[in-house]
Amino acid sequence: MRGGIESYPTSASSMRVISEGSVRVDLVGGTLDLEPINLILPDVVTLNVATSLKAKVEIESDDKPGISIHSLDYQKEYFYPNDELTSENIIYSDKFAEMKFVLQIVHHFSIKSGIKITLSSGAPPGSGLGGSSAMGMTLYQALCQFTQIKMETRAAVQIVRGIEGRILNQGVPGYQDYYPAVEGGILALRGIPGGVEVEQLFSLELKQYLERHVSLFYSGVSRDSGINNWDVYKKFFDGEPTVRSAMEQIASISFEFYQQLKLKNYPAMRELIKKEGLARKQLAAAIVPDEILKIQAKLEAANIEAGIKMCGAGGGGCFIVVHAEDDREGIISLAKNMGCKPLLFQIEDPIL
Repeated sequence: MRGGIESYPTSASSMRVISEGSVRVDLVGGTLDLEPINLILPDVVTLNVATSLKAKVEIESDDKPGISIHSLDYQKEYFYPNDELTSENIIYSDKFAEMKFVLQIVHHFSIKSGIKITLSSGAPPGSGLGGSSAMGMTLYQALCQFTQIKMETRAAVQIVRGIEGRILNQGVPGYQDYYPAVEGGILALRGIPGGVEVEQLFSLELKQYLERHVSLFYSGVSRDSGINNWDVYKKFFDGEPTVRSAMEQIASISFEFYQQLKLKNYPAMRELIKKEGLARKQLAAAIVPDEILKIQAKLEAANIEAGIKMCGAGGGGCFIVVHAEDDREGIISLAKNMGCKPLLFQIEDPIL
């Protein structure tokens, strides 16, 4: 299935819904998707791609008096009796641990019984690819189909993002992770008062260029989602000069990237991703782990012209390397020897 939702009525009283949603690779402009930073700096734009790495959700009718969940990521099965699924338990207690996000989204639909949910995130833990957000959006759209409610993307993002922000309890969550799961393609996201403008930039030419010149790796170093963003957020509004300057640089680089993309000046985009990665290192000491710095040094020693940028808020998880097409195999070999796992992906078509 390319994307979106498929549903399978199995009888007059039962239903099975399967939903998939892409996790994203952010190209430039991450951390700018925090309100109201996105409204304070000029020309703020965040660009990312929807990948073939996908969160997957299956919902089936079930005759048990509660909610069953099978997590392929945790290799666990859970059952929650309906008398435990009170608002107080779901929203305010820590009773449900790693399934709290899933249950809060299900709770939004006032479902307490009669379904089995099977899910997988499509991304390694702490990867910085927005796997949990993609999972939330994928689950939300599956529940809309299961309950025969028409989904409105903007409202869905606000709801899922609000729920995730409540659970993370680490400040304002960014908005860029939610859209690729339901939009696909190559996106430019701009914050406006009260919302987000979404521009689809997909073309086959751009897709092929990026796939040939951007490689994705998992470092094996898990990051705690949101901590770096919250640290940057506080320092930005405390007027910390280094952070303010770095954020201004990232905004300027990202807007130039957007302009060069529109002009189809693709080689310039590679250099701008590299510059954005360097500017991002100024935001916090933990943005780029030592393991990644060693890879960067090895690339330089091998005279391989390439740029490294951490995915998401950084601090671990995944990173991208931008490079000449002929250098891909050498970079993959070097990264593997340094203990990193290549994550091969394609850029998904827009979801119509």
